[in-house]
Amino acid sequence: MAINQINPNKLLLSKWTSTSPQQKEKHFIVTKLIRDEENTVVECVLEAVINKNQYCFPWQTLASPDNWLHGWK
Repeated sequence: MAINQINPNKLLLSKWTSTSPQQKEKHFIVTKLIRDEENTVVECVLEAVINKNQYCFPWQTLASPDNWLHGWK
């Protein structure tokens, strides 16, 4: 499967579907981008739609189609 092509600067408010949902958390929306001193996106905050739980991790994680699908599926 091809890697998800991602422009980190366009991630804000994008929608994602987890391929292995935990605690019924399947659909997510990117609510925040975390940038370094050079204004480069280094991490993103994903919020679960079902319960508003938030998770922060490197944006490159979303590039793995084994874990994430772009959009709500």
